[in-house]
Amino acid sequence: MTARPRPPAPVTPAPGIRLDAPAPGWAIDADVVVVGSGVAGLTAALRCAAAGLSTVVVTKARLDDGSTRWAQGGIAAALGEGDSPEQHLADTLVAGAGLCDEEAVRLLVTEGPGAVRRLIATGAHFDTSPETGEIELTREGGHHRRRIAHAGGDATGAEISRALVDAVRTAGLRTIENALVLDLLTDTGGRTAGISLHVMGEGQHDGVGAVHAPAVVLATGGMGQIFSATTNPAVSTGDGVALALRAGAEVSDLEFVQFHPTVLFLGAGSEGQQPLVSEAVRGEGAHLVDASGTRFMLGQHELAELAPRDIVAKAIMRRMREQGADHMYLDARHFGAEMWEHRFPTILAACRVHGIDPVTEPIPVAPAAHYASGGVRTDSYGRTTVPGLYACGEVACTGVHGANRLASNSLLEGLVFAERIAASIAASVAASIATGAPPAADEPVAPPAPTVLPLIDPGARARIQRVMSLGAGVLRSAESLREAARALDAIRAEAGAGSAPGPYAGTSSDTSSGTDPDTVSGTVKPAVPGVDAWETTNLLCVARVLTAAALEREETRGCHWREDRPDRDDRAWHRHLVIRLAPDRALVVHRTESTAFPPTSSREHQP
Repeated sequence: MTARPRPPAPVTPAPGIRLDAPAPGWAIDADVVVVGSGVAGLTAALRCAAAGLSTVVVTKARLDDGSTRWAQGGIAAALGEGDSPEQHLADTLVAGAGLCDEEAVRLLVTEGPGAVRRLIATGAHFDTSPETGEIELTREGGHHRRRIAHAGGDATGAEISRALVDAVRTAGLRTIENALVLDLLTDTGGRTAGISLHVMGEGQHDGVGAVHAPAVVLATGGMGQIFSATTNPAVSTGDGVALALRAGAEVSDLEFVQFHPTVLFLGAGSEGQQPLVSEAVRGEGAHLVDASGTRFMLGQHELAELAPRDIVAKAIMRRMREQGADHMYLDARHFGAEMWEHRFPTILAACRVHGIDPVTEPIPVAPAAHYASGGVRTDSYGRTTVPGLYACGEVACTGVHGANRLASNSLLEGLVFAERIAASIAASVAASIATGAPPAADEPVAPPAPTVLPLIDPGARARIQRVMSLGAGVLRSAESLREAARALDAIRAEAGAGSAPGPYAGTSSDTSSGTDPDTVSGTVKPAVPGVDAWETTNLLCVARVLTAAALEREETRGCHWREDRPDRDDRAWHRHLVIRLAPDRALVVHRTESTAFPPTSSREHQP
């Protein structure tokens, strides 16, 4: 994996769509490149390296700067006495509102306990009972049993991230930090051949380069930054989903964005990453109340405050609307100071920084964008519809979460499917060696006439976020979604797209459209290539796809709440929406015939 100079020849994804960026000026070689350094990415990298594969980790900031370290509640697995994978499966299916892939969930819950134990063997330390020495388990929304393992009280993600980062450094894996992934590279047969990336001045290389590898694992996290207020860190700009779409991969279930019910309310105009108040606080007995102190979740669901997140978020929004309020309250004063300081030190400190003391007063809370249940469509081994391209973690749609993720299943999904991806890649390399085929990828090549996307001016980022928060937030309708689509089209048109169909223009069912009525003659100079413009272009991409899917799904299900279609419609909508970008850049929207996803590819090897 020695760096070597590369000629400045253009490289583009299979459909001929790429970001406007300089050609790579340097390159390194590997068997596998993992993009992302959360629980999913680092687990995949460690398992690939353990299988003898040369592995490179690319991450947008530092190794420990992803979403994983912000996870407070914990990781769900059937580890406790009296619990079982079947019970965990049942709770997951209920939360998923009829759209979970049951076989994917079964894999998750049966392989989950072993994956958690392997994480502990890697070096992660979970809180244990001083009396028994066993892992302490708590409850969160949607769980009928105590099955949430936590660390440092409410710092589970930070501990998992620490353990995995330490393991990566101990193993000597090559890492490229402060690097934004740009596009997928492909060989002459259209198979994955690596990625292009831009190192942001603090890494080993400067500028645009490439990692050549026959296997690419996307573990880039979520896309919460498409909304004004989110629990996601600033790096969560949907880069992996946007890259996959440009590469010709399919995405699914993007309309199901989970809004966490209890995010610390900092004021009506607050934007960016907001402090999360973990569901585990409710798991330990905190109550949701309005300004008068009335508990409004009683009678709403058998689990009251511990109902699945979509139900709690909707109840909060309804109460706010009824009372003309912009927030509700979470009351945990009965915990006392000692419990707050021992069990929830991170949340306690965050509240006090903002002038709120949960020991003596209720915490103001409101829903905010939290987690994307959909993403790049994969099979049970993380394989996408593009040969050699894998996805795991929040960027992926494995079918586990359905229409609404069960609390604390995200870290577990990252663990389980990352391990399955590593096993699949190792088997693929072994099969190539056994047949005499070289495991290395062919040289990346450019199609005759690549399509370069006009970049979106970074100044549009706040506009995109406001449009999405107003039109595609917790409460949606056909009118709000159409208005959001029009506004997003206008932002794209301002990039100077000319008269050709826009990069995410037009939607169609099963056939692509080459027309875009919102396209205007390009009179505005496109943004200059750079990190801010690339991120904003990715944000617009995923915002348009999410809006199209939410407009298409004419029902309320899970965390997709259509005010104009308030009922769940199993007859018409007990199925998924699968979306891809056609070579002419139009969106192709396909509705599956059932909850089962079609196969991704038969060209990869299973272990």
